[in-house]
Amino acid sequence: MILLTTLLPSSSLPPTLSIWELISFDSFAHAFMFSVLCFLMIVGLSKQYTFPHLHHYAIRASLFISSLFGISIELMQHFFIYGRQGDIIDVLANTIGCLLGIVLFKLIYVW
Repeated sequence: MILLTTLLPSSSLPPTLSIWELISFDSFAHAFMFSVLCFLMIVGLSKQYTFPHLHHYAIRASLFISSLFGISIELMQHFFIYGRQGDIIDVLANTIGCLLGIVLFKLIYVW
């Protein structure tokens, strides 16, 4: 779902709501989707026991995988999707979303 929504043509996205790009709808959507992705990935990895290494390092693995996924989406947008450009602001929003997912996980399960 994340891959499909982030690879939509730019004409189907709502316009930027603010001059400052970090507060735009696009950046907020990226951060929200990646916080949910990272949170659910941590929950899944921490509840599985087939791969003990992934169970033990669930937070690190989910941060790495989610961030790598966000970077690869931006590269796909830049090189393969007509009318879209890869944007470093989106990579930053994806990473911030991943970090928020970790904080949410810690708030719910650890603290």
